[in-house]
Amino acid sequence: MIPKPPFAADLTLEAEIAAFQEIQPRFLSVWEALTMRDEEPHTSVVVPSLTLDQSELRKLAGASFYEERLLFLLIRLRNPRARVVYVTSQPVHPMILDYYFHLLAGIPASHARARLTLLCAHDASPRSLTEKILERPRLIERIREGIQNRSRAYLTVFNSTPLERRLAVLLGIPLNGADPDLAPLGTKSGSRKTFRTAGVAVPEGFEDLHTRSEVEEALVELAARRPGIRRAVIKLNDSFSGEGNAIFRFPEVEGRAAVREALHNIELPVPDETDEAYFEKYHRMGGIVEEFIEGVDKCSPSAQLRISPAGEVLPISTHDQILGGPSDQVFLGCSFPARDAYRQQILDAAIRIGEVLASHGVVSRFAIDFLLWRDQPGGAWNMAALEINLRMGGTTHPYLALQFLTGGQLDRTTGLFFAPNGPSKYYRATDNLHSEAYRGLLPEDLIEILTENRLHYSHATGSGVLFHLIGAVSEFGKLGLTAIGNSRDEADSLYYKTLEVLDRETAYGRPAE
Repeated sequence: MIPKPPFAADLTLEAEIAAFQEIQPRFLSVWEALTMRDEEPHTSVVVPSLTLDQSELRKLAGASFYEERLLFLLIRLRNPRARVVYVTSQPVHPMILDYYFHLLAGIPASHARARLTLLCAHDASPRSLTEKILERPRLIERIREGIQNRSRAYLTVFNSTPLERRLAVLLGIPLNGADPDLAPLGTKSGSRKTFRTAGVAVPEGFEDLHTRSEVEEALVELAARRPGIRRAVIKLNDSFSGEGNAIFRFPEVEGRAAVREALHNIELPVPDETDEAYFEKYHRMGGIVEEFIEGVDKCSPSAQLRISPAGEVLPISTHDQILGGPSDQVFLGCSFPARDAYRQQILDAAIRIGEVLASHGVVSRFAIDFLLWRDQPGGAWNMAALEINLRMGGTTHPYLALQFLTGGQLDRTTGLFFAPNGPSKYYRATDNLHSEAYRGLLPEDLIEILTENRLHYSHATGSGVLFHLIGAVSEFGKLGLTAIGNSRDEADSLYYKTLEVLDRETAYGRPAE
């Protein structure tokens, strides 16, 4: 008999941790269903909360609409005996749901819809969704009511913090995510330590820094270790999407005083941020200093993996990250899979890193960012690991989209993704399509544009475009898309064609004639 979950008022921190440790082993019993390997009944409770540093999250326009990215987890409803409870801060437009149900091949939309419980906090404040849920006992009770059998249920989140742990305990179901106590492994400092344990190279640098003076000391030492170094990267421990990375340029004059003065002129990731505000966060959050590797040809691929409750390390995907911003430090999108020249190299390194994380008890999804560079054109690729994202990330939902549409899987030996009885698949994806001309587009308008221009994903051809962040477009002029093709060239072509169509259809604020 599964005990009834406690009430929030009765839950001390000690009781919460004890209950979490008792509940979490049940995650093993639903693992096969979660990975789509069986069709046993289960309930997936999805709380797509970005429970991140709020000062960093405010930099993200339309942050609450990022909760829509995990609507691709409606793939769970492909199992005709599965149920999904999906919670958001604001209501999801009905047409957006229709859009996803239409793409759920093999299952009648009415059948899938009947197994979905959609709940909402009706709170647009700039805080994490999990905070909002914990403030609403009746909403927690409604989530409980949507769970058919707590012994066959789990909570899926974007990232795991003590707030998500508390919610899991209040719902009485295990957390599909890393134990929050293991969060230090996913910081910039923790990542560097894990990479060294795994025997994977890291850029020269220093971790566990907290003050401006410690950063200054690290930069002076870095210059001594790397004579002639031109730039370094200063990173906040818990930033995301490159939004906490600042560039330091070494002065021509050597010495501590010159470094101290140059620290007032670091290139910040957000134009209107001051170095005082940045170092206030640095003091609170901690961080690292690393050499900025120049190289004649650079790229930043990533690998996404999953660790089972039994400790098995499972590769999911590789990507080439598309970076931008003032110093090419900000994540804008990705291309799947990573290039042939180094795909296996990063996958092998990622698995070694995953084995170290598994030894610490990490479970669920995570991603690892790498830097590859050549010292001369056409030369061999050098590799260093940069950071671990012990959570879902910007490459999670495009891959979920591919799974959602095709039902295929990654081939470990090649690093390619194959649809059932079909060719290998490729995509290009972004969360960062942004234009003032897009403002005012309703979900109906967007889907009309997609349909009339025949960009819609076709199960017959296995190619086409899938939008996400649809709810953000009218207010913020912001949109995400995944362009899927049967070759890299086809995926890229669809991506750029979609941009051209959107620009044409929104020119002068009216539909094209």
